[in-house]
Amino acid sequence: MRIILVTGTGGAGRSTVAVATALAEAHAGRRVLLVPGDTDPGPAPDDAAPGTLTVLRTDPAGDFRREFLALQARSGTVLDLLGAAPFEDAELTELPGSRQFALLRALREAAAGDHDLAVVDLPPLREALTVLALPEQLRRYLRRLLPPERQAARALRPMLAQLAGVPMPAQWLYETTARWERELAAVQAVVEAPGTTVRLVLEPGPAATAALREARLGLALHGLALDAVIANRLLPAASDDPWLAALTAEQHRRLADLRADAGELLNELPHLGREPRGPEDLALLAAARPGPPPAPAPAPAPTVEDRREEDGVLVWHLPLPGAVKQDLSLVRRGDELLLGAGPFRRTLPLPPALRRCTVTGAGLVDGDLAIRFAPDPGLWPKPS
Repeated sequence: MRIILVTGTGGAGRSTVAVATALAEAHAGRRVLLVPGDTDPGPAPDDAAPGTLTVLRTDPAGDFRREFLALQARSGTVLDLLGAAPFEDAELTELPGSRQFALLRALREAAAGDHDLAVVDLPPLREALTVLALPEQLRRYLRRLLPPERQAARALRPMLAQLAGVPMPAQWLYETTARWERELAAVQAVVEAPGTTVRLVLEPGPAATAALREARLGLALHGLALDAVIANRLLPAASDDPWLAALTAEQHRRLADLRADAGELLNELPHLGREPRGPEDLALLAAARPGPPPAPAPAPAPTVEDRREEDGVLVWHLPLPGAVKQDLSLVRRGDELLLGAGPFRRTLPLPPALRRCTVTGAGLVDGDLAIRFAPDPGLWPKPS
């Protein structure tokens, strides 16, 4: 199954492009699932292509209430011991972060369906990449808080329960953790699947090129493939109005910068001069039809190079395809390395050969990150 994740800069029209793309594919006879964002534009797409287009709307508030009440029910014994009053369904309101988890659940449901294509309207770029990285990060947090080896202590639960005279909370804690791990792993598998690609929507302007470069580095850090860059709301090239002509000239200068960076990935969509009013307008805003997914950008698969000829320096190579040279922060945390670029972060475990080494520098050139380490003197014998 093909999944297209549509994101972009705020106000660039990503929701319109997502709906237009889904509608065009449905009219072409494909079975399409659309997961609209919070502010999907124009006509309700549910009725625009009956039989071939299905709309899956997220319900953050409902998902939060169901999850919270289920957790409350599983921990009822402990809450009774503490004298806590349980919450009722009607008094629960959506908390910050509920929308992101509802979106992840929708991704998993989309992949489980029998559609040919799913189009998912994601939040703006930075939030979108944060959401896509969330399953891997949360799984890492769960492993740190409740390591698998610690779960061996569950064998003591029956004896401890008899001694205390009450059921022990470890059972539901570990069961809940295991369920979260399974669900997060399923979503992460969808995000990292070869058929999942990202479509970036930009309005040519002063920040468009910087946003594209930021997106390519953030996607490369997480092994996500970019299948198209949409330059949206392009003004007509010829106008007798001096003010509009000057505005168009400036936009097209920015468009030339996007062409230089995006190459064949760039698609151009016109400005309609109004908000889309119906399926006819949306048909004008459908980007290029998605062909076979591009070769997936492999998630960083580090290799260690022994370079003794340079005073015993070890170099850790991380392929970051599509990334351009930018500042990349590196933070060592025990046996892990935290890579960062602006708002994007990824944590990678260090290979055993580097766990006793010190980071001395790094560089990102032509899509290859080379991190230099000074090894512990005890690792290699000095030449006699």
